[in-house]
Order: sequence, then structure tokens, then C-alpha cells
Amino acid sequence: MFRLKDGTYITNERGRVMEVSGGLDNENQNIVVNNRNGKVQQKWKVIYVDEYPREPVKGELNKKFGLYVERPFYIITALKSNRYLDLINNRNMVIKTPNSRNTQIWWFDQKSLTIKTKLNSQSFDIKNSGRTNQMQIWSTNSGWFQIFKFADGQFINWSNNKVLDVTGSKDEEGSAVGVAGNNGRANQKW
Repeated sequence: MFRLKDGTYITNERGRVMEVSGGLDNENQNIVVNNRNGKVQQKWKVIYVDEYPREPVKGELNKKFGLYVERPFYIITALKSNRYLDLINNRNMVIKTPNSRNTQIWWFDQKSLTIKTKLNSQSFDIKNSGRTNQMQIWSTNSGWFQIFKFADGQFINWSNNKVLDVTGSKDEEGSAVGVAGNNGRANQKW
């Protein structure tokens, strides 16, 4: 029989405690019983189900990603032209004059944690599974190369921290949009 003791340890009748095996913070890591040593792998929190924070639903802000769930939006460059993020060939990302087409309307999907186009519900995607700096839309798979958050006026890849970037800072109709290291310039602000 185990019980919560001292507010952070789960202890059995012999005074041994539950711990994460090897102190490794990995998915599916085994739980073992060991002598109490005070290390973090032996400390636990209890969160009651009715107090567990729920995922945001349609129309609510996802604070981690900086976007409202399923609320359509335009992405407008901070360059002087104020062009909209758009698609050419229904796949590759570029900036274009506003036209109200579905290729310029985006939304955040809470389930996949991706930004999708209204055109066909495909997601932001760094080409070749993140092995390039080119952007496109692609079938949603929630790979690290598809997950972006919005913070401080930038769309930032969740894993490699590269930001959405108007390639070469070209403020011209149809200029390509890719990803690059953060330089803080207007071609990376939206």
C-alpha cells in the first residue's frame, strides 16, 4: 500500500518511495521503488482531475502558441507593402497583395498544434522534413517541422527556433517565404 507523505513522496509501509527509474525524464520511463534520497525523480504532485487545466477550445487563446484556436486570421508582413502570406501553386509560401482568397486565410488547429490554410486544411511545413529553409503547406503530420508558435510578432518553429522569413527581405509581389535564424528585422515580423 502506498500513500502520499510529506506532500511530495509516495511511500510504502516500509518507507521506500516511488521513483522514475534512473532519474530519466523520458516518455514511458519505468517507475520503481527505492530508498528515499530526496532527488527530483522521487518527488510527485497530485492534481485532481477536476482541477487539471483543460486544452483551449475553439475561439480560446492557446497561450503556449500565441494563437486563438480555429479562429481564421491573415498573416501580414511588417515590410512596407503589408502584403499577406499566400500560396503559389497551392503549395509554396509567398507574400502577395490582399485578395481575400482561401490561400490567404489561416487558422490554428489545437489537435495537431499546427497552423493550417483555409484552402485545404494543410499545415505550415518546412520542406523535406525540416532539412531546408523553404516553406510550403503539406499534409498534417505534426512533425517538429510543422509546429510553430506566434510570439513577439514572429512565427517561430517550436523545435529549431527558426522564424518565418521573407527570403532576401524582398518586399515584392510573390517573394518567397522560408525560415531563417532570427535577425529581428522587418522581413521576419508579421
